[in-house]
Amino acid sequence: MSAPRVADRLSALGQWAVEHLAALGRFVLLFLQVMARMGPILRRWRLVVAQTHFLGNHSLAIILVSGLFVGLVLGLQGYYTLRRYGSEEAVGLLVALSLVRELGPVVTALLFAGRAGTALTAEIGLMKAGEQLSAMEAMAVDPISRVLGPRLVGGAIAMPILAVLFSAVGIIGGWLVGVGLIGVDPGAFWSQMSEGVDFWDDLANGIVKSLVFGLVVTQVALYMGYAARATPEGVSRATTLTVVVGSLSVLGLDFILTALMFGDL
Repeated sequence: MSAPRVADRLSALGQWAVEHLAALGRFVLLFLQVMARMGPILRRWRLVVAQTHFLGNHSLAIILVSGLFVGLVLGLQGYYTLRRYGSEEAVGLLVALSLVRELGPVVTALLFAGRAGTALTAEIGLMKAGEQLSAMEAMAVDPISRVLGPRLVGGAIAMPILAVLFSAVGIIGGWLVGVGLIGVDPGAFWSQMSEGVDFWDDLANGIVKSLVFGLVVTQVALYMGYAARATPEGVSRATTLTVVVGSLSVLGLDFILTALMFGDL
């Protein structure tokens, strides 16, 4: 490979890295701006409640249906795996721990990014394309505290609630398969689950995960919409990036949080 071609590729790689680092800096700066205005944002509690209802209610159906089927599959696969070791009664514990520790927060966050995250990005992008955000600034209304802030707080509140509902419905699905379909003893199903699931080590850590995921996914959606080009193509690209970046962020943060909560790091 010739030297000019190597130099061109290195230059392109450097430009790509600089652009993405600059975007990361703008992302963090926007998040800090929202945090700095948290006092005025929380005083607009009606807006926060409205956004929590909007984000949570519009994602509820897909969360509940997905949680049920994930629980059904976990119960079935868990039973066939535990049967090899004569521990079929522990299927309830397996389903509960899998849901409250990992699958509940992670799958809910992925679904939240695809459903509520894209809606947020499209909404903010269209407001920018229609110059509504610029009109707010002209009228001395801060769009960060009026538009972005309540949506970020609403997403952070809605996400743990959705994750808890996902896990609860998933446990019911595991019970339907394990007890109703296969015939596992119901007393053993619930007793092993209640003895093996700890509130602080399992439930609380799962809620903390979902809270972090809610903040990150909502902030990604808001940033993509706020930074989108004011064209239909720009809004469309921002919506796609919300799903990609939000999902990858959830998976990467899940590894870090799992290592910190349940590992030796």
